[in-house]
Amino acid sequence: MAGNLTRDEARERARLLTVDSYTVELDLTTGQETFRSTTVIRFRCHEPGAATFVDLVAPTVHEVHLNGTPLDVADVADGERITLADLATDNEVRIVADAAYMRTGEGLHRFVDPVDDRVYLYTQFETTDAHRMYACFDQPDLKATYELTVYAPADFAVVSNSEPDIRGEPRPDGAVTTGASDARRWHFPATRPVSTYITALIAGPYHVVRDSHDGIPLGVYCRTSLAEYLDADEILEVTKQGFDFYHELFGIRYPFDKYDQLFVPEFNAGAMENAGAVTFLEDYVFRSRVTDALYERRAETILHEMAHMWFGDLVTMRWWDDLWLNESFATFASVYCQAKATRWPEAWTTFANVEKAWALRQDQLPTTHPIAADIPDMQAVEVNFDGITYAKGASVLKQLVAYVGEDAFFEGVRAYFHAHAWGNTELRDLLDQLERASGRDLASWSREWLETSGVSTMRPEFSVDDEGRFTDIAIRQEATEEHPTLRSHRLAVGLYDREDDTGHLVRRRRVELDVSGERTEVPELRGEVQPDLILVNDDDLTYTKIRLDERSMRTVVESVGDIRESLPRTLVFSAAWDMCRDAELPARDYVRLVLRSLDKVTDVSVARTLLRQATLALNSYAAPEWRDTGLDQLATRLMDLLAAAEPGSDLQLVYTQGLIDAAVSPQHLAFLAGMRDGDVSVDGLTVDTDLRWSILRRLVVRDAAGEKEIAAELERDPTATGERSAAGCRAAIPDPDAKAATWERLRTATTMANAEFRATLLGFTEPSHRELLRPYVDEYFALLAPAWAEWTGEFAQTFAEMAYPSYLIEPETVRRTDAYLESEDPAPALRRLLLEGRAGVQRALRAQERDAQAAAAE
Repeated sequence: MAGNLTRDEARERARLLTVDSYTVELDLTTGQETFRSTTVIRFRCHEPGAATFVDLVAPTVHEVHLNGTPLDVADVADGERITLADLATDNEVRIVADAAYMRTGEGLHRFVDPVDDRVYLYTQFETTDAHRMYACFDQPDLKATYELTVYAPADFAVVSNSEPDIRGEPRPDGAVTTGASDARRWHFPATRPVSTYITALIAGPYHVVRDSHDGIPLGVYCRTSLAEYLDADEILEVTKQGFDFYHELFGIRYPFDKYDQLFVPEFNAGAMENAGAVTFLEDYVFRSRVTDALYERRAETILHEMAHMWFGDLVTMRWWDDLWLNESFATFASVYCQAKATRWPEAWTTFANVEKAWALRQDQLPTTHPIAADIPDMQAVEVNFDGITYAKGASVLKQLVAYVGEDAFFEGVRAYFHAHAWGNTELRDLLDQLERASGRDLASWSREWLETSGVSTMRPEFSVDDEGRFTDIAIRQEATEEHPTLRSHRLAVGLYDREDDTGHLVRRRRVELDVSGERTEVPELRGEVQPDLILVNDDDLTYTKIRLDERSMRTVVESVGDIRESLPRTLVFSAAWDMCRDAELPARDYVRLVLRSLDKVTDVSVARTLLRQATLALNSYAAPEWRDTGLDQLATRLMDLLAAAEPGSDLQLVYTQGLIDAAVSPQHLAFLAGMRDGDVSVDGLTVDTDLRWSILRRLVVRDAAGEKEIAAELERDPTATGERSAAGCRAAIPDPDAKAATWERLRTATTMANAEFRATLLGFTEPSHRELLRPYVDEYFALLAPAWAEWTGEFAQTFAEMAYPSYLIEPETVRRTDAYLESEDPAPALRRLLLEGRAGVQRALRAQERDAQAAAAE
């Protein structure tokens, strides 16, 4: 993992320098492997005579001129950094290099569309990969203006952070060039001061739909071969709703001169907030039918990246210690906007169901860390794009809003934007504005919530009289020995009763209060009749795990689906899932709870999450001897639900997807094969391209299809998605020779593109192939060190996480991991990933033991 800039180096460089401008010229017509990159940087040095370095990763550096003087490239460039000595007060450095196109989703990524052989380019620079395209001081607090000239093939559209003032003109006479003479010139005027990681270039024969809103030019882009599937109107509707909402909420207009949204191939993340040129995973261009839950997820991503235009791009963190604040704010703001300004008013239900579950999972690992994390170098931040940085942080911001009040919170945010526009900040800068707006002292709040790790658990404690009324009721807060902090919470307690006429569980009473310490009395509820369900943290105001009293648990087991409102129902399901993961609720009991409740769950996102969790419980947490029995029970239930589902409904599709994940018996596999072949039809369900691949993948995994069927399906779908799906299917063939061939491909991962690499890893590590994979445990540990040293950060991290033998849930996996950690002393970031994999195996072992105990008692 090259280019590991440290925080101390960045601080020293920021102390020494003020960067004024970048002028970058790129020639994209010089070949298929590299492109010419010329950069002029103008900067000031506060200690004349001092030395510093410029970041640049490029196969060839041709020239380095400092203040007009040529420097010996061999002396000053080491492949990652260019040393600049004896600086003047005002400096200009000019660097000419041949930079490399990437296939890893980092730097300037190059993709060739297999449909029409057309070339598409896009950048991904977060955290520090801008210096793979142009020479720069690649850290967030050295902001500068950014001016770009690009020479590109004639059929290319070119997009950057600003609106171009020259669009595809012929290369001017006399221009110095090493590329094609018929190249077209694009010029983008200088931006306002921005950080290097949010500069961008996207180029290729992209299809575009243009519009405008409130004076802002809008563009939506995708590959030409995907244009027929681009639902630009839907995307633009959410975009316009977001701009209207954020303009009013933030009190400052969108700060850039246009807003392009580009759906790009082989993207590693969901999206990236490049200023005025947001890139998205092109899977968000739906070429097959998807449920509304995915439209909701896409809308949240659109609004998340838009929020970054203010929080992240206009005002930027000084260093990656505050990455959490950047991402947490965008996550919170996107859900807040979605719930108030779009057609998804239940967005907080999805947040509780998805983001908060991610946060809780991450926060219970041995590698958990404070929200305000210590980030000493770039390797540390690469593994910190996690559930704490995004989801726990957003949950805590939601708690902060409840604590200071909604109006005061956004008053403080508006003041923060006005005070620090185009600058860099730290957490204290935001807290200062929130304290002024709310009158609250946030120092203790920050210590409790942002500087400590772990999650507490809340449970009700009470006594009742002969009439069943509370004589005493309190909330008990518990913490673990490893992370004993008991935090102050603003939360609500809800009392739910079953209605006689409808059978629904409805809220009778809600009390909101401050909770702190081990035990907090709730005097407002004394004298209330004990309800069927006591829900601590009703409305999901705070970040905590919750437990249910005995009567409430009985109500949940019997009729959780009868809770009328989606958010409390989701909170109860989440409590049951926590108990399953914590080995308090046997996996088979959790699966049975899901099976009993599914027919009453109408929220598509919740239904899909429940099915995924039930499948995970069976694959990892259930006693191994019951695994296939439980999967068969789940598949049988889904067959019944599928038969009864409304034709063409989202739930019908969710049940089908769940059936694909659970099918193990010959009967269920034959049903799926019949759907794919057209011999079995389900009224209202179209077996489209992506569904065909999903079915084929399951058939391959269970040895009911193989290479012949994969090749035929790829012939039907010779697209990038088809190639990726075929790679995953081939890696999932349950045959020793197939696994050996796949492993050889993984050993030479850098010959693959990033998307193919991930698909291959996912197929190779299929959990039901445990015995086939056993020989590769030693191979995995042998490859770790060279991969970490030689591959890019994205590839090395992906391999370390996805190839870890988490499918072997046995003590030997833990022992083997411990032996490696002790003998090899890996880099801190790699150690963290291995500890997380090890913790997952240990959790699964405890859950399997609990499930086996339940089986013995039945």
